[in-house]
Formats: sequence, C-alpha cells, structure tokens
Amino acid sequence: MLKADLHIHTTASDGLLSPEEVVKWAACKRLSAVAITDHDTINGVQPAVDLSDQYKIEVIPGIEFSSEYMEEEIHILGYYIDYQKDWLKEKLDEMYLSRYNRAIKMVEKLNSIGIDITLDQVKNIAESATIGRPHIARAMMEKGYITCMKDAFKLYIGKGGPAYTERYRISCQEAIDMIKMLGGVPVLAHPGLIHNKTCIKEILDMGIEGIEVYHSKHSDDIVRDSLEIAAYRKLLITGGSDCHGIFVNDQPILGNIWVDLKYVHLLKEKAENTKLKNEKI
Repeated sequence: MLKADLHIHTTASDGLLSPEEVVKWAACKRLSAVAITDHDTINGVQPAVDLSDQYKIEVIPGIEFSSEYMEEEIHILGYYIDYQKDWLKEKLDEMYLSRYNRAIKMVEKLNSIGIDITLDQVKNIAESATIGRPHIARAMMEKGYITCMKDAFKLYIGKGGPAYTERYRISCQEAIDMIKMLGGVPVLAHPGLIHNKTCIKEILDMGIEGIEVYHSKHSDDIVRDSLEIAAYRKLLITGGSDCHGIFVNDQPILGNIWVDLKYVHLLKEKAENTKLKNEKI
C-alpha cells in the first residue's frame, strides 16, 4: 500500500526538522507523498519541493491557518495551494508581524515575573521560522526555568497563564475562502482536539471540503465519528502525524499516521477543479 502523511511541520514554523530533512525521512520511511503544512507560512514548501524528484516523494504544497471561531482556535489545513501568489505572501507577512509583536509582549510579561529570557534568545532559537510560543518555551528550558515544554504552556504562556498574550487571528471563513482562492482544498484539522464540539457543524457549513480523520491524538472513537461525518457530508478524508520533529525511538513520528495515496489523488482532483473554476471567474 502506498502511504502519505498529510500533516507535517518544519523549521519554517514550529517544527524541528528542516524541509529537506522531512523529505529525506519520508524516503527512509517509504512514504509516497508528504504535505508541508506549516503554521501560517509557506516558507518550508519550496525547499521540500526542490528535493521531491531526487527522493521520488510527492510534496504537496500546503498550509495550516490558525483561525478563530466562537473564541476557540481552529486550525484549517489547505492542500495544493498556489503558494507563490503575491497577495498570499503579503497576508502572511501581516500575520508574521502579529506573531512577532506578540512574542515581544510575552517576553516582557515573563521578565516582569522573574523569568529572565530575552527576545534575541527567542529569535536565535526560531532562526528563520515564524516566532511562536514553542520557541519561547525552548528559551525557558535553556535557562532552566522549566524541565519540559508542556510546563511552559501549563504554568506561564498557555491561555490563562501570567504571560499569555492574545494575537490577531483570521476567521475560519477567511481561512477557507483564501484557500479556495489559491486553488486549494480547505480541510478541518484534528476535529478531535476542538473543545466546543457544537461549533464543528457550523465550521463545516462554511465551505470545508475535507476533514482530518486520522491524527496522532485521535482516539478510535474520534476516528469513527469523523468517518461518519465525512460520509454524511461527502467530505474528503485526510490524515497525518502532525509531526513537529520530536523523536521517538530515534526516529521522528513522521509517517506514523498516514492515509492511502488514493486520498491524495482525490485531493488533487478537487484542487484541479477549483483552479478551473477560479480561471472562469
């Protein structure tokens, strides 16, 4: 069976593997396709695409938008997007600036309660990636204030924590519409992690075309429920490890959760139809 992991993060956002390393590991794990789905950035797509022929891996250009609905963060995956559109880059630059300003405020709040980290330290950890809370957590670990990243979110920078700072998020509808304008397929990410289950139906009504059924944090019950939703609404099925580069038994979890390559073909077909419709508008 040919396998695809459709949810992977790289060093372009908050992953630990470079785009090139993702492709190499995908080859080692005998995957046929991977999707680069970094948070609110497409900077990891082209470096992975550049290696796709060499390693005989199909690299699907994607993104994971962090959006908001009913005061909850909702992630919308986009597959086969035209990631070279100038207006997309401008929008993502706006979102990057929001994250950067948020990091400044969070570091200041941490400093005010005796956590001595600096913005420069966080920037060095992030390197060229979009700065996010995981980079702040790693800075706290470097200084010995916490022993694991979960503690940073639980005690300091998670919602309700003393250093938590809200940031600008696009709406679910805006994320879905942008993905379609880019000729891509909008998919609801990991519905099992959404706390307010009542909002799922409303989000699906916004034009979602797929649902992430298989995910590293989905139980068998969630998989079953998601498959039922997909069948009832005639949604495309996706799945992936949501790999951020963490190693287990000397290997990243990349490819541990996968879908049959036939689902990739269905995604591509849907995207091609969307692009044709866009050309006629």
